[in-house]
Amino acid sequence: MGRLGGAHMANLKEIRNRISSVSSTMQITSAMKMVSAAKLKKAQDAITAMRPYSDKLTELLQNLSATLDADSGSKFSEQREVNKVLLVSITSNRGLAGAFNSNIIKQTNRLINEDYAGKEVSILAIGKKTNDAFKKGNRVVANKSSLYDDLTFDNVAEVAELLMDTFIKEEADKIVLVYNKFKNAATQEIMKEQFLPIVPMEKDDDVQADYIFEPSKAEIVKQLIPKSLKTQLYKALRDSFASEHGARMTAMHKATDNATELRDQLKLTYNKARQASITNEILEIVGGAEALNN
Repeated sequence: MGRLGGAHMANLKEIRNRISSVSSTMQITSAMKMVSAAKLKKAQDAITAMRPYSDKLTELLQNLSATLDADSGSKFSEQREVNKVLLVSITSNRGLAGAFNSNIIKQTNRLINEDYAGKEVSILAIGKKTNDAFKKGNRVVANKSSLYDDLTFDNVAEVAELLMDTFIKEEADKIVLVYNKFKNAATQEIMKEQFLPIVPMEKDDDVQADYIFEPSKAEIVKQLIPKSLKTQLYKALRDSFASEHGARMTAMHKATDNATELRDQLKLTYNKARQASITNEILEIVGGAEALNN
């Protein structure tokens, strides 16, 4: 076989190797998609069940805060001049989830450079991706990425208590949560949600909430505020957790589709190259036979 035939064989081997490589990648992305789909179901059930409770608790708290005066013990409602801002930026510990993490990092940067430009902005990182993005600038005051190792209400409550303490000590005048809210497997909504101070519900004379307070409004608020804030942070993390698995499942689905398409194109190229190689071999043999006859 001449040099032309040898070149074709080398080319065929290269295409076979690429087909094998793409097929292996496709198996990995397909497996990751199935794992994320299974985790998404559990995470979606958790956030769906939690939302009505959390929303009602927040509504009750805002309604009460709107009727309280400064001496009622509602220190978490204190509106003061904002000089120091703490952003609780929530991402994941792992990648391969499309724009899930980069969207939060972009939003966090936008808040630092635009909304709170000129303020002293620090970050409490929940998620390795946030910590990695901002640790160089010395903005990260705490890294709570280990929450994902055991995402329970009690573990999240400890971080919420830290945030409440930070606000009370006036180490932050405003605390804002930045996270992905789960809408469906393919869609996440980027949230910028004030955590502290509590935002009172606007008074509406036409809508008066009729609550009976026992033992007293002040006592209920004292117990309700910490519970509500812990629930708010836990809901944000549960939203983000479900969003992460939805985003990864979607990303791996697209990656699998792309790998399948690439593999099919490579197989077509391989078959064409193989046909060309066989044709060249025939031509060489025929050419050699003709030369002998001459």
